Amino acid sequence: MATTIEESSGNVFADLGFEPEEALNLRVRSDLMIEISKLIQDRGLTQTAAAGLLRVTQPRISDLVRGKIDRFSVDSLIEMLG
Repeated sequence: MATTIEESSGNVFADLGFEPEEALNLRVRSDLMIEISKLIQDRGLTQTAAAGLLRVTQPRISDLVRGKIDRFSVDSLIEMLG
């Protein structure tokens, strides 16, 4: 059986069949979560220190670094960076 390879749209969520608006929202949240996680890692911050810096609780940081995308809105992620 031959394998079919399809070119990506550039948005994995769209490729997985999410509606365009939801796919875009998931992509933005995912990108923001990755950048915040990189910031925490690059600065060598503990979750507690990151929570203080980003003005959230340590459990929120835990959810973020564990990729719990359903627990964050675009606004809440931008607020952390603000």
